Amino acid sequence: MLILRRTGLVLLVLFLLLNIITAFQASRFTYFYNNPDKTPPRKPEEYTTGEKFEAAFFGVKLKKSVVNEQPGIPFETIRLTNEYNQKLEGWYIPAENPKGTVILCHGHASNKSRILCETEYFHELGYNTLSFDFRAHGNSEGNICTIGFRETNDLKAAYDFVVKGKEKNIILWGVSMGAATILKAIPEHGLKPAQVILECPFASLYDAVQGRLRSMHIPAHPIAELLTLWGGMERSMWAFGYRPAVYAKQLSMPVLLNWGAKDPRVLRHETDAIFENLGTSRKQLVVFENSAHQSYCVNEKAKWQAAVSGFLQVSPKPESKPVAEHQN
Repeated sequence: MLILRRTGLVLLVLFLLLNIITAFQASRFTYFYNNPDKTPPRKPEEYTTGEKFEAAFFGVKLKKSVVNEQPGIPFETIRLTNEYNQKLEGWYIPAENPKGTVILCHGHASNKSRILCETEYFHELGYNTLSFDFRAHGNSEGNICTIGFRETNDLKAAYDFVVKGKEKNIILWGVSMGAATILKAIPEHGLKPAQVILECPFASLYDAVQGRLRSMHIPAHPIAELLTLWGGMERSMWAFGYRPAVYAKQLSMPVLLNWGAKDPRVLRHETDAIFENLGTSRKQLVVFENSAHQSYCVNEKAKWQAAVSGFLQVSPKPESKPVAEHQN
């Protein structure tokens, strides 16, 4: 009996310790510290021994991403406001005789300066563009990120800005967290974009947590479950219910879904689930065989440009025959 009691006590202590560690990890993953010195992010192998110890037990201390580039074409800096009255910074780039306006949504721990490749190509195609920093990213206010759960309100602010300009042809583009935000925002806020382009969105927040652990070579279970649970409680959201693949059912406009075959974070089955659930027959899936969880515009530029330009030219025409296309 004494051995059993001691074993039970050890297991209880280990269980409590595991929960404490994952609670800290979840908090760090969704909190971005101010970065007044504009310190660029460092790779884990560059950490000191003390920093590695801290990261292992308490999570990586994330700082706000630095906006270190600007568009090479004339742009206007704008300010948006979300539901918390946080100021969000955006770049609006007008086009001559525009075909419409593309709103661009970056990924987690990124910002609008890191999607300039995509932004400038959409402008080259003849579209106005609006890229902006989500809360807690880049030059926008706030420190807490909910991986797209509440960032839908940031996207709504950008969408309303474009609508107020009397724009009728709005295209939404997003990558990773930005793509998941789009999937959630369309049914949540009743957005009606003419077309949508999604790049490597995760199927659920639980899947995203598993993907992050997988990319760090950490066993997923039971850490993924605990991280999702604690992250949801800390940020007052039902994290297990955050499922972009389910929201996809409510998209009725043409959708282009892009995915990198070497992506360690978002797996093929997640991408297929989103594609199959899309509530439109006018949908295309393009697989970038040589890309991981990264910018396809940068890594496979010619193929990405062909996919995007072809989609924008064909999909919006009402007389076009609806087609569900898998393209590899």
